[in-house]
Amino acid sequence: MSKTFSDLDINKALQESLALLQISVPTDIQEKTIPVVLNQKEDLVALAKTGTGKTAAFGLPLLQLVDLEDSKVQVLILAPTRELGQQIHANLISFASHSPDISIAAVCGGIPIKPQIERLKTTTHIVVATPGRLVDLLNRGAITIKNLKYLVLDEADEMVSALKEDLDSIIKEIPKTRRTLLFTATMPGAIKQLVQNYMSKHVVQVEA
Repeated sequence: MSKTFSDLDINKALQESLALLQISVPTDIQEKTIPVVLNQKEDLVALAKTGTGKTAAFGLPLLQLVDLEDSKVQVLILAPTRELGQQIHANLISFASHSPDISIAAVCGGIPIKPQIERLKTTTHIVVATPGRLVDLLNRGAITIKNLKYLVLDEADEMVSALKEDLDSIIKEIPKTRRTLLFTATMPGAIKQLVQNYMSKHVVQVEA
């Protein structure tokens, strides 16, 4: 018997958006990840390839966990490329089509920074970013991630070697109390190192 999104405790508004997108049955990674993100407190490492539905696996529970009373950035999703960042942003916007109060911004490199700075002056709950652009915005004082609750590293294996310096300076800016959710297709030594350095001792591992 396959599970439904309501079995995974995804709320009505998100289910309505999923129905419009004709998404009715959770994928393997969604089934394993959503309950951990929603109902547990631990950091998460998920082994999943592109195309397995991982954006919804972290996106849906995080959309549900956003505190609308808090106007600060609560969720930061880091992606290695602008294309992936824009894709995640578009997916989150469509998942949140029935949750109009959730504000989601994309700040990726390769496009003008001025509009992004303007955008960040308004309430923003979730930021999807490429590391280099985020560091630039942090250096300009255009964004604060001091109150972050959730950090998502998507396709972390793509990020780790090239973007390590940026990643280090971002991690320094965010509270130790945040939860980190790391998604990767492979587990090279560099990722294991990342898990040791940046994540809590008790990490839940799931694999699709």
